[in-house]
Amino acid sequence: MATSAVARETVFALRRQIAKIEGTLPERLAVPAGERPRARAEGCLHAAPEPDSDVTIIRRGLAAALPDAFLATGIERLDAALSGGLPKAALSEIHGLETRNAGAVAGFVLSLVSLILKGQPLPVLWIGTSEIFREAGFPYARGLQGMFGIAPEQLLFSEAPKLTDALWVAEEAAKMTALAAIILEIRGSPQRLDLTATRRLHARAQNAGRPVFLLRQAGEAEPTAAPVRLIVSVAPATSRRTIAGPLAGSIGHPAFTVSIGKSRTALPGQFTLEWNPDEHAFEERKPREKRPENSVAVVPASGGRTDPAPAPGTVVAFPAFGSFPARDQPSRPQRPAHIGPRRAG
Repeated sequence: MATSAVARETVFALRRQIAKIEGTLPERLAVPAGERPRARAEGCLHAAPEPDSDVTIIRRGLAAALPDAFLATGIERLDAALSGGLPKAALSEIHGLETRNAGAVAGFVLSLVSLILKGQPLPVLWIGTSEIFREAGFPYARGLQGMFGIAPEQLLFSEAPKLTDALWVAEEAAKMTALAAIILEIRGSPQRLDLTATRRLHARAQNAGRPVFLLRQAGEAEPTAAPVRLIVSVAPATSRRTIAGPLAGSIGHPAFTVSIGKSRTALPGQFTLEWNPDEHAFEERKPREKRPENSVAVVPASGGRTDPAPAPGTVVAFPAFGSFPARDQPSRPQRPAHIGPRRAG
């Protein structure tokens, strides 16, 4: 009996360690009738007692977690699809398929950071390579304060010359509890950003209880240890809302198209979110809220003209080339200059 109990506890410990690395929930071994487990499972996200018993049950997949285990976006449909939101103590991947979406991906992550920083003065560390900062640039300090409510001194930057250095800085920073979150921005699909490297980041985030956001710019969707992958791109902004209605020709709040590429629930979904800089909160754009057509001419008329040219009338056939009468041929000095030979110099 003692040997079987020790073996059962060893299996429990191994399952807990595997579940911690993979970001899933372990399963409880079957307990023989009349015997209670000597040790309860630790590190689980959900535990519920059996009827007429105090045995801990650990379920896999859909589970009711602790209320503070996830970062809720405030969008009910998105949070439900993510089973509560983004995990706080985990590695989350925010993916941009094209380089032109770098601004949208950074803005979406800064929106999440704004939600995290509500009520706490801790700083955030943004790590990136020299390549990505040259390509996508740095966030504008004054824009951080006005758009996301993030003070410039709360956002720290670490520019690494190589990816190995950026990964080392991220792993060391993920162990610190003095940071509210860590952002690691990487361009492309480097070989060093493999499953082993992301597992190390995910384990450090779990141990510290802090989120680590992996920003993938212009890279392929590859296997990572992140339990959640969101694909973000820019969405067209609607007109600015006023008391009298939408203001034609204006630009409203920034908008993001967010697709769930991977999650614990494996539920797909696509959402159009707007960031409200005044409330520092997301708002979901309903499908019927389409961008109004622009009734203003794209190119204004010239100042010296009255009305644009009228629509063309009946199309007539022109005579074939070379059939013009001799009197209609232009004289030699009137021939276009480009017909003559090009002179060098």
